[in-house]
Amino acid sequence: MQTLKLEDCPVPVQTWELWDNHPHSVALRAGDRELRYKELDRHADRFAAYLVQLGVAPGDTVAICMERSFDWIIAALGVMRAGAAYVPLDSAWPDARLRFAVNDCRAAVLVARAPLLARLQVNARGVDPYRDAEAIAGVAAMAPRLVAPESLAYVIYTSGSTGVPKGVEITHANLAHLVQWQRKACNVTAHDRVSHVLGLGFDAAVLELWPHLCAGATLCLGDEAARSSPELMQQWMVREQVTIGIVPAVLGARLMAMTWPATTALRLLITGGDVLHHGPAAHLPFAVMNHYGPTECTVVSTWAVLPPGAEGVPPIGRPIEGAHIDLRNEDGEPVPEGEVGEIYIGGRGVGRGYRNLPEATERRFLPDPLAATPGARMYRTGDRGRRRPDGNLAFCGRLDRQTKIRGHRVELDELDSVLNQHPKVAFATAISNVSEAGENQLVGYILPKADEGVPTAHELQKYLLRSLPDYMIPAGFVRLQEIPVSPNGKIDLTMLPRATESNLLETMAGEAPATPIEETLLAMVRELLEREAVSADDNFFLVGGHSLLGMQLLVRVRQLYDVDLTLRELFASPTVRRMATIVEEKLIAAIALMSDEDAECQLAISPRIWIDRGSPS
Repeated sequence: MQTLKLEDCPVPVQTWELWDNHPHSVALRAGDRELRYKELDRHADRFAAYLVQLGVAPGDTVAICMERSFDWIIAALGVMRAGAAYVPLDSAWPDARLRFAVNDCRAAVLVARAPLLARLQVNARGVDPYRDAEAIAGVAAMAPRLVAPESLAYVIYTSGSTGVPKGVEITHANLAHLVQWQRKACNVTAHDRVSHVLGLGFDAAVLELWPHLCAGATLCLGDEAARSSPELMQQWMVREQVTIGIVPAVLGARLMAMTWPATTALRLLITGGDVLHHGPAAHLPFAVMNHYGPTECTVVSTWAVLPPGAEGVPPIGRPIEGAHIDLRNEDGEPVPEGEVGEIYIGGRGVGRGYRNLPEATERRFLPDPLAATPGARMYRTGDRGRRRPDGNLAFCGRLDRQTKIRGHRVELDELDSVLNQHPKVAFATAISNVSEAGENQLVGYILPKADEGVPTAHELQKYLLRSLPDYMIPAGFVRLQEIPVSPNGKIDLTMLPRATESNLLETMAGEAPATPIEETLLAMVRELLEREAVSADDNFFLVGGHSLLGMQLLVRVRQLYDVDLTLRELFASPTVRRMATIVEEKLIAAIALMSDEDAECQLAISPRIWIDRGSPS
């Protein structure tokens, strides 16, 4: 087999073929499970043949919505070998958002687990790799179809300013360019072990997958707990002997500040997707690379290896090979050297455009005057940048209302669109603020309808969660007395009042804490959030909490009760009342193994445990 190369692009090529010099080398690893390249090839070819048997034709799209797994990667590879384009969807999205994406991309097949297939009820043919394993195994493997370089490889759905997600179309030529650059820039070899922890519905996962599998490296699939905790991520990387780690900027910033074993196998940590406020510490035993690039330009457009111990905000670097950056003013003219301008990106990574949105494509994908190839286009990002004296680009924020929340790209206009549909809301908008912990947080502003009453923050959050993922839900809401308007009659967001404890809408008025553990946990949460208006039934992450505060809460719980909670458990049970139940269950389990004397001392913590275990009296 031959890996797709850029020089092959003028003629049809065979995709996506993996390393074949070492067919018995490990391609995928998850815990104690491993899948070798020979097996991965065989499974992908059979899956491709099964799709063809179902009627999937070249140019079709196949949506994939499953957990991180061998099945997910086999499916994506099989889709491309069938000549179709895969559409990765995040299973955490609300059903309405998933249905929209499946229908908008006109997926011929939806690959998902049986319960989700039954729940969504879309027009696409449903395939569950686990349920349909016997049928898939019974199909003879096929040779990968030949596809043209400009054929679609995948479609990624991002937050859209019109109130609905928009699909970004990326071709095989775009993807081949990324594969070639990443392998060369990072010197990827078959001896590398690469992390696979990024969200599957986002384009950064593309960087984890194809460049490293095409190089014959081992892809190590991380669990959800490691994704949400820098300490657990570090432990997992060390244990798995990961040599190339790829993480979002929020997590990368923490990992760069930690102390690492000098013997760690990690040689390169790659981060991106958000602004880094600090560079790597001087003592790190590995290099740190910062990436910048919109989904529309195939994941990475600029890169910088960050010098350890350097002060100031790290740059986003220089254009990758095969890309070029132009900074322009509001009239579309180049700005003088050193001045801030909008970032325009040209080169081989610029995608085809937006699916089913020709006008949006025309506005953002413009003719590239710097390209030698006729018809080449550049992408207008809406990001602001400045070229520093050393030639590196500095990121200077957004021109429009787009932000990043926990590494996820969020169009605030999409949030506004849903929030304004609430029956008690006359006008609503949202902005992004930087918290004291340095993380972006969303704040909603509402003007209630005169005769409908004022909704609580909990009502608004519950309403938004029907249509939007949790990272797009504001942590708090401020009531407006009137819509802020500038002298020219336009809405002026700069006139919005700053959110404070005194002007935030009330959260849900939950019942009083029922046990001493609930009382103690609620006091901990209020102290960490510096908010008294938090009840035992409020969602920790929707009243101002974030992963770093969550880790502090878990540390306090461990110190007080000698009980280990994980961040994953906190995400699943984010209210004080549900957390208290888990703590009590763990205490009961521990008490069952104690002597009567030790158990009597421990049971004094919560009277409720006496009822569950039975009073010794």
